[in-house]
Amino acid sequence: MKIRIAVPVIALLAVWALDSAVAQTKPETGSAVILRLEAKWNAAYDRGDIATMNSLLADDFIITVEDGSTFSKSGYIAHYGDTTVHVETSEMSDLKVRMHGKTAVVTGAYHEKGTTKGKPYEYRDRFTDVWMSMNGTWQVIASHYSIPASQ
Repeated sequence: MKIRIAVPVIALLAVWALDSAVAQTKPETGSAVILRLEAKWNAAYDRGDIATMNSLLADDFIITVEDGSTFSKSGYIAHYGDTTVHVETSEMSDLKVRMHGKTAVVTGAYHEKGTTKGKPYEYRDRFTDVWMSMNGTWQVIASHYSIPASQ
């Protein structure tokens, strides 16, 4: 009697373990990859990690910031690699990813607080980032930040 019960239980556990192992080796979905890259970019920005930002931004990257100014890749890195800027808080929320083949569009909310040249600042923005897979590598090609009308 014990053997009859033990065999199905062992078989069930073996199937569960195999299913778990397969699930762990499944590749990330496109949107999961993009969300991970967004987090990586945000962390690199926090640390002033220019090498990581350089690898994530396409050579023809363009960003439009809150006041309407635009920066190329080199301009963005120079501006945000500025040692007089100290980021205290950098948070993304309400992230949504829309996949379109080798292109991904991310929208969300962004909150940043810190000091620049010793003066405090705080932003609460909405943003759109456009990522493209080029030769198997995802890079951000465009970004736009704006201040919500309710502010």
